[in-house]
Amino acid sequence: MTLRESLCGWPGGAPGIGPETGGGAQAPRPCTDRSHRNRAWAELLRLPALFSVPGDALAGTAATGSAPNSRTVLAVASSLCLYEAGMALNDWADRDVDAVERPHRPLPSGRIRPAAALTAACALTGAGLALAARAGRPALAVAAPLAATVWAYDLGLKHTPAGPVAMGAARGLDLLLGAAATTGRTREALPSAALLGTHTLAVTTVSRQEAQGGSPLPPLAALATTALLTRLLTRPSAAQPRRPRQATVTGMTGPRAARRPGQDRAAPLATALGAAYATTTARPYVHATLNPSPPLTQHAVGAGIRATIPLQATLCARSGGTVSALLIAVLAPLGARFGKRVSVT
Repeated sequence: MTLRESLCGWPGGAPGIGPETGGGAQAPRPCTDRSHRNRAWAELLRLPALFSVPGDALAGTAATGSAPNSRTVLAVASSLCLYEAGMALNDWADRDVDAVERPHRPLPSGRIRPAAALTAACALTGAGLALAARAGRPALAVAAPLAATVWAYDLGLKHTPAGPVAMGAARGLDLLLGAAATTGRTREALPSAALLGTHTLAVTTVSRQEAQGGSPLPPLAALATTALLTRLLTRPSAAQPRRPRQATVTGMTGPRAARRPGQDRAAPLATALGAAYATTTARPYVHATLNPSPPLTQHAVGAGIRATIPLQATLCARSGGTVSALLIAVLAPLGARFGKRVSVT
């Protein structure tokens, strides 16, 4: 027996032999060693996936033409809490299925008790809503349906045709949370929310068959969606708006509408980030299309989650938020690095 097995019970809930069971099967034990307990919680909460969250609020803020402020920070913190609440609730709701398909996960392996995971989900949801309330009523008005969507997805919608749509809506709402917290309005951020939600819908559709594999159609559709989104994100009319025609009103000449500062300068950056978004998912999606086996499908899902970061950065850049775009872009290599230690799926 290894040290980890002696501390945390048998991996994957495999039977053990012990006097307390009279020589029969021994139930998995939760971790008692701190390092292994921390590792179990890192797996439950998919900590590397957190790097894909701050960009939602920053992209929403950039879409309104505003600079991030203290309320944006509260929106990011709220998003992180609600995201992790969804992760904990996901594994709590799927613990019986995971016992068969993914016995190595923290709950079926016995390293974390189901009650602890559910308590964490409730506490994180409460914290997320409280942080949104601190950012103002408009932020809370977005955070409340976001939290409801997360719980509805995990507890019922996940295994229905509405599951991917619900997950896409959650990402879109998360982007709108940043806009609402920073400026109190969301209308300008709706196009960006739609683009981010579409990407999430495609990734979620692929993830529905990551445990057992299946049809090549979901990864092929996700590949086509990525190509379409890349085109929309990097076309000149998006990243580099044409100059409006001059108008003469009461003897004065001037542009009909002023462009946001920095949009012209950010156009090359938006193109580069859009290319990074496309290349992050292209090969994994192609591989999963040619061979939709569980390992390749899981790899494609992980790539889709990581691609969220350059997508968010591109959304910021096309809105003139150069600094925010660069800050988000830095998160991509960090997420990839930590993703080698703990899976994001």
